[in-house]
Amino acid sequence: MNLVRIKEERDIVVARSAAKKIAQEMGFGLVDQTRISTAVSELARNIYLYAGQGEVHIEADCNPRSGLRITFTDQGPGIADIKLAMTDGWSSVKSMGKGLPGAARLSDHMEIQSELGKGTTVIIEKWLPE
Repeated sequence: MNLVRIKEERDIVVARSAAKKIAQEMGFGLVDQTRISTAVSELARNIYLYAGQGEVHIEADCNPRSGLRITFTDQGPGIADIKLAMTDGWSSVKSMGKGLPGAARLSDHMEIQSELGKGTTVIIEKWLPE
């Protein structure tokens, strides 16, 4: 497992690069490497923008399928309405609103757990082609 702490804006690039490197080592093609690194960039940016700091855990295992599991955690304000946050174009800070829904489209599986005042955990998985 690879851990990247998000504390500064440049840490987003570190997380993105780490995920792409692991995806490449696992045998993901260039298109999937790009999907993975883009999703990581979006979700790590959310940590930085909304919570100020957090962690990205990159694991080369997604039982029962072979692939990459990436977990994003923070102790930020939480998401009041996950369904609304997953709506394309919706943003609480006047951004483009592509982060969560975009990451979901780029992934094979996504889970979001959030509690107001306590933080958010987002898990994405990208599976190797069978």
